Amino acid sequence: MKIPAKPPVFSELLIKIFESDRKKGKDLLLQKSKPVDKKGRYLHWDKLIHLAAPKGLTTEMWWLGIKFARNNLYKTLTVYDKNDNPFQIGTSDQVLKDLHWLDINTAGSVSSEMPIHNPHMKNTYLIRSFVEEAINSSQLEGASTTRNVAKAMIRQGRPPQNKDEQMIFNNYSALQFIREYKSEKITPSMILELHKILTEKTLDNPGDAGRYRKKSDDIHVVDAQGQILYTPPNADSIPKRIEQICNFANDNDSDIFIHPILRAILLHFFLAYVHPFVDGNGRTARALFYWSVASRGYWRMEYLSISSIIKQAPSQYGRAFLYTETDDSDTTYFIIHQLEVIKKAIKELQAFIDKKVEDIKSASALLAGSNQLKNKLNYRQLSLLRHALKHPGQTYTVREHQNTHGIVYDTARTDLLKMADTYKLLIKEKSGKAFVFKSPLDLEERINAAK
Repeated sequence: MKIPAKPPVFSELLIKIFESDRKKGKDLLLQKSKPVDKKGRYLHWDKLIHLAAPKGLTTEMWWLGIKFARNNLYKTLTVYDKNDNPFQIGTSDQVLKDLHWLDINTAGSVSSEMPIHNPHMKNTYLIRSFVEEAINSSQLEGASTTRNVAKAMIRQGRPPQNKDEQMIFNNYSALQFIREYKSEKITPSMILELHKILTEKTLDNPGDAGRYRKKSDDIHVVDAQGQILYTPPNADSIPKRIEQICNFANDNDSDIFIHPILRAILLHFFLAYVHPFVDGNGRTARALFYWSVASRGYWRMEYLSISSIIKQAPSQYGRAFLYTETDDSDTTYFIIHQLEVIKKAIKELQAFIDKKVEDIKSASALLAGSNQLKNKLNYRQLSLLRHALKHPGQTYTVREHQNTHGIVYDTARTDLLKMADTYKLLIKEKSGKAFVFKSPLDLEERINAAK
């Protein structure tokens, strides 16, 4: 990744333009400059220098006008960068528009017909989202286990067999930890515990789990070629910075309103910026984002996988971070990127739910002509039936069914026994002391025979 060009120093640029052409400088101050270009983009200097400036302006004059407009938007935050300057946020019209859309789509209540509003189905979708985020967040950090293997590990409840699987298992455990503690104020101790959960049995030095990096740890953010992109703050400043982050997360010491979703995104950014650990900083930062939105009542955010979207274009994620670091600690770049990520994740979730609903309807329709089977299967059984039709010979266990839907053992066992013993849709076989259930090769014929 190319390190972005650093913008000119605002005060120096201002003096330069006034000294070279006082009238143009004055006109620039008085004209209605905007924080975005004519396409509505919140541009960084690194991109702006390659575009044609508005008629009558040099590139430097254009940038100065943009910065004047942004200065009118900026809010100063209570978290500080490496140079002890406060981070800033600029809520442009596009940011406000995106936040309004997210308020409508991720908080409050809507039609109870949606599966994630159904109390019997929401656990299934929540577990699915935890699995997806655990896999994608780990893969962002280098885990190479396939999605199918990772899903099977979690649903079967088997122990991880290598470091990659351990990373995914840890991520899954961390999301469950967040759900348990989402009503609590975030503290340094909780951040350390979260990191410990996320990095258990995955670090070269096990003692690094759940502790801040030391001065002797030579930590840099590098790209695939080993080029240093970013050097985090000194290790001895980490405890103080983490206190600042916790105060910000809990809305302490603040006299300005920060929208809850923006606060969550900023918490993600700040943790990654401080980079307090030798490894696992990205996973911890994304986990804190989930804690923040869940703690503020944006419960549908728990069903999203932001890492799956970030993974599609990781360079954009890194670039948004570097834009903030190189331009007066303006976090708006990272915020705009993350708002796009969240919107895409919501659309992906909706597409997934729509497909699953259609699958269940399709499975239900197959049974419609049978008095023996019509309206007899619950949504979990219908979901399994649809899967079984697509995977003849597939084996299912009670524990896997239990973990997939977040139900107690007896409920899972009853689901499968009824499908095997009562409706003859599965084959029950003994495996050791327990039963396993297989999808029969003639499953479709059995359904048709029941009609």
